[in-house]
Amino acid sequence: MSDAPDLTGLIKAYDVRGIVGESLTDDVATAIGAAFADAVVLPDGESTVVIGHDMRDSGPGLMAAIAVGLTARAVNVVSIGLCSTDGLYHASGVLDLPGVMITASHNPAAYNGMKLCRSRARAVGENTGLGDVRTLASRYLKSGIDEAEERGTVTSRDMLADYAAFLRDLVPLEGIRPLKVVVDAANAMAGHTVPAVLGTEAGLPALPLEIIPLYFDLDGTFPNHEANPLDPANLVDLQAAVREHGADIGLAFDGDADRCFAVDERGEVVPASAITALVGLRETARERAQGRDATVIHNLISSRAVPEQLEEAGATPVRSRVGHSFIKAQMAELNAVFGGEHSAHFYFRDFFFADSGMLAAMHVLAALGTHDGPLSALLERHNPYAASGEINSTVADAAAARARIRAAFDGDGVSVDELDGLTLSHWDSEPRWWANVRASNTEPLLRLNVEAADPATMERQRDALLSVIREV
Repeated sequence: MSDAPDLTGLIKAYDVRGIVGESLTDDVATAIGAAFADAVVLPDGESTVVIGHDMRDSGPGLMAAIAVGLTARAVNVVSIGLCSTDGLYHASGVLDLPGVMITASHNPAAYNGMKLCRSRARAVGENTGLGDVRTLASRYLKSGIDEAEERGTVTSRDMLADYAAFLRDLVPLEGIRPLKVVVDAANAMAGHTVPAVLGTEAGLPALPLEIIPLYFDLDGTFPNHEANPLDPANLVDLQAAVREHGADIGLAFDGDADRCFAVDERGEVVPASAITALVGLRETARERAQGRDATVIHNLISSRAVPEQLEEAGATPVRSRVGHSFIKAQMAELNAVFGGEHSAHFYFRDFFFADSGMLAAMHVLAALGTHDGPLSALLERHNPYAASGEINSTVADAAAARARIRAAFDGDGVSVDELDGLTLSHWDSEPRWWANVRASNTEPLLRLNVEAADPATMERQRDALLSVIREV
């Protein structure tokens, strides 16, 4: 057998992601399945794994290939077929099984990948098993998989209706005022889940929602636009449809529907931090009403409005590094009720500490449906500051660029910390601003985020930082 390929570019810090037929083949998927069994599943004392896939054409084949690897190591497989990533997390949670989701999330059509979890949707990342999976998979590709005497079995189970009912129990929407909602599914998994959760296709009663669908036909070639709402170009159709139909809100999901973005009745994009504040306050109020303290996680790029408003409401806000494995671990450790990221990943204690774009959307609909005014008015207080958004700069030496930034800005009332990249803060004195600079894990990029109490200060600090970052 030939030398094994280098899997470091395929099996990354948090998931598996590569081009189908090149770095990600059926043989590689089978090796990953067997490696997951030996590195995580069997050492955890488990004997069964639940697996699902998104709408990409390569999904069923890759799922079958992973099942070959798992069953070769005597692990049973429960296939739930077509599902969103949070649908897979739901299955992992309620069935108490480790899981594999076949998805490349928002990546272009040529890609696919996997997200792995332990039972009850606990994340598997670089330091919690994924590094071992990479090492073993590479070994199996080189020397073959040692097949168990008795292979595991493969069975099928439809979990969509259970998933829909589970979410409706967490956020009841029956009593809200009627809302007109445009949903852009981007030909991806929200086209499968929205009709079940917010509609009646799973056999649940009708809700007071008029859903106006955009691109609900499942098509992994993404014929209308990429399933990446973080790119403003992919929100243009949603914004136009909201204005055209006079809708109350627009929702956009990414490819595997674990992230949700919103636009207001004017077609203006709602910052993810505003949703973090809104949902965090709802979950805080529910906890305190039941006599419990509330802890809410927010990543360090979230708006300063998030911890300020949570503290005001009696919650304990906890700042986290960027990345789902860090937030999930902190949420479980602190029993946090909710967590939010600037990238529109939203995490819920009552959803196995996992992220769910649909559950976040339901919280926003519930809040809007019990509010007399428009969404823009509801969210105005949660978005009081001026933010740059994430700005990427190509740099040859990220460490040198960070050293230049520290030398240029450290002092004069600026505090510095290195929880995740370099964070500069001048928030405790005028003019109020803060900034974070982080290196990409996969590209020669520095990512800059700046927020200030007013637009002029934000623009001034943004430009000053960019001039140092991009210094030649």
